[in-house]
Amino acid sequence: MKFYSYNKCGTCRKAKKLLDKYKVSYDEIDITEAPPSMTVLKRAIKAKGMKKLFNTSGVQYRILKIKEKIENMTEAQALDLLSGNGRLVKRPIAVDENRITVGFDENEYKEVWSQG
Repeated sequence: MKFYSYNKCGTCRKAKKLLDKYKVSYDEIDITEAPPSMTVLKRAIKAKGMKKLFNTSGVQYRILKIKEKIENMTEAQALDLLSGNGRLVKRPIAVDENRITVGFDENEYKEVWSQG
C-alpha cells in the first residue's frame, strides 16, 4: 500500500498510528515532494469527488484562490493542479490495488484497512 502523507500533519500521524496498530504494511511517500500520480488522483476523484480532493485548509488553497475557481474547474484542470502541487491535495491518501481512502476518518480506516 502507498501512504501519501506529510510529516508535519497531525491527521497523517493519527492515520499512521492506526495503520501501525492494525499492522498494515505501507510505503510512506511525502505528498509535498511526490504528489500522487494521475492514476491515483483519478481513483480518488471517482471515490470521493473532485472537491473532496483539495486540502481546503492549506495555505496553497488560499493563495491560489481555489475556492473561487473550483465551481468552474474541469476535472482535467483539477488533476493538473493536484498532480503538480502536493500541498493542494487532501491528506493522507492511502491506496492499494483495490482500496483508497482520502483524508482520515477513524471509522473508515478501521473498516477499509483493518482487514489487511
